Amino acid sequence: MSLKENIDMVKEELNSEEKFFEKAVMTEKFVKKYKKMMIASVVAVIVLVAANIAYEANEAGKKTAANELLAKLITNPDDKISSSELYTLNRPLYDAWTYSVASLNHDDEKMKKLKDSKTLIVSDMAKYELSKDVKSLDNYASKQDAIFKDLALVQAAVILLNENKIDEAHTELEKVSKKSSLSKIADALMHYGLK
Repeated sequence: MSLKENIDMVKEELNSEEKFFEKAVMTEKFVKKYKKMMIASVVAVIVLVAANIAYEANEAGKKTAANELLAKLITNPDDKISSSELYTLNRPLYDAWTYSVASLNHDDEKMKKLKDSKTLIVSDMAKYELSKDVKSLDNYASKQDAIFKDLALVQAAVILLNENKIDEAHTELEKVSKKSSLSKIADALMHYGLK
């Protein structure tokens, strides 16, 4: 029996080796068949990773350059070269800088230009800054995406209270959201305006 067991064991080993070689041949055929596609895939992944790294390095360089230009403009606001470079390099940052200068200098002409800015917050703040009477404040506050909606309503109410138009002021104050931090001020003004 021992000899028979040994022969069976050798047969089993030969079968497993045969299966191993068979799988190796199949793998070799697969690799030969799809070799170009596999190489192209690896190259594509390497190119994509390299392109992504280059893009991120370029964007980081742009941010650094824009920040340096902004630092120059803060120290010298009349630097036209830095101003135009910042405009070209990073338009939202340029708009924010222009808004801050226009706000400090009360420059309505620059504010009017910023009303159409593609930087939404700068555009909205410029629109608010240009709203100086009750009608324009009301128009501003009627826009759904107005950032300073409640502040514009309170400001319009104060103007109306100063003109002794108490009922109209109350109408403006009633529009202030109860969830707003200005609701307590609006309530106080409602009581202040009563005579």
